[in-house]
Amino acid sequence: MSQLISPKECSPASPFSLHSSAHRVEKERQMEKPKLFLSYIILAVMMVDLCLIAQSREIESPQYTVVHSESDFEVRFYRDSVWMSAPAKETSFRKATKDGFHRLFQYIQGANLNFSRIYMTAPVLTSIVPGAGPLHASAYFVKLYLPLKFQASPPLPLPELNLAPDSWSSHCIAVRQFSGFARDSNIVKEAEKLAISLSRSQWANSTSHSEYAYSIAQYNSPFRIIGRKNEVWVDVAGSEANGCKSSLLASY
Repeated sequence: MSQLISPKECSPASPFSLHSSAHRVEKERQMEKPKLFLSYIILAVMMVDLCLIAQSREIESPQYTVVHSESDFEVRFYRDSVWMSAPAKETSFRKATKDGFHRLFQYIQGANLNFSRIYMTAPVLTSIVPGAGPLHASAYFVKLYLPLKFQASPPLPLPELNLAPDSWSSHCIAVRQFSGFARDSNIVKEAEKLAISLSRSQWANSTSHSEYAYSIAQYNSPFRIIGRKNEVWVDVAGSEANGCKSSLLASY
């Protein structure tokens, strides 16, 4: 026996139901637009980041030699170098880095007495002066390595930028890498992990009496979301026997 079809199922849809259905479809389309726009933005940011990654292969960095390596840290011998330094009296690492880098960026874009344009280098280094403030810091210094072209005679920054050249003599630095974004919430933990690793190694009593407790080196554009590279740096004392005072070592 065939199934009966009710008159209701055969009756044409009312104009009100058609309008309601069309309105619902249109509303769903409107809701999808922000998602689609966000997808385009994410794609654009990723493309910009890919360009920055490609360019980063040509970015200059300070020369060093690895003199000791373990699973969770390494010790590098850095050559003499000159950096441009921006003091920042902020209450947080993030704010200090942002403020200092903003002034350094103006400097390399031509805000110097020579009006020189200076290529971007890596890393952006934020050094923490020990103290009783937040994150055990009393002040921060944000630094940018100067390209070889300007190492001998750095262009003087405009006075209002409050920048100064910082000359380093060759010395050893203990380094621990970590991923993600460097934030106020994780930099102290990473520094503590490096301190623990050093205490269990032959470098246990080699921490030098630097004016900085530690430094955070950031290598990536803020647009990069994954695969980020950061480092904790701590100055260590060494001798020629462990490679920290030799001028004959190959450099990276």
